Amino acid sequence: MTYDFDQLYKEFSARIYKLCLSYSGEKLFADDLHQETWISVWNSLPKFRNESKISTWIYRIAINTCLVGIKKQKNKAENSEVILSKLVHEETYDNSTEISRLYECISKLKESERIIITLVLEEKPYEEIAEITGITENNLRVKIHRIKKELQETYMNYGRI
Repeated sequence: MTYDFDQLYKEFSARIYKLCLSYSGEKLFADDLHQETWISVWNSLPKFRNESKISTWIYRIAINTCLVGIKKQKNKAENSEVILSKLVHEETYDNSTEISRLYECISKLKESERIIITLVLEEKPYEEIAEITGITENNLRVKIHRIKKELQETYMNYGRI
């Protein structure tokens, strides 16, 4: 089965962007991660072997891109120009304080927890989330319960930490 890149982009772009935003916690970095994800999808699409759902494959690419991107960013020293650019960008695109706060709280979760809660927010079926994350559905349900509780506490204490 062959897939049309444009169609895949239209179908999954918004969801992948939310995943990137949950990892990065900031819109400018999420933009970069989102773009890098789709470049990887573009380059790897001819090699897709249909061994999993196309959505699972794209999410795995996005998660790997986010993990690599976060590691690179941690190693990079930020200068004042970059900080100023981020502030201007966030101010320009900040259309919802609450959503931004939620994504910032999500970005503070552990990596595996970010993946799970982002996929839950995308309303992915538990079966697919289990396949993407490589854990059983029963274990997934327990983790989701704990993550929601932790996220709620972080959200309620936002700004106090």
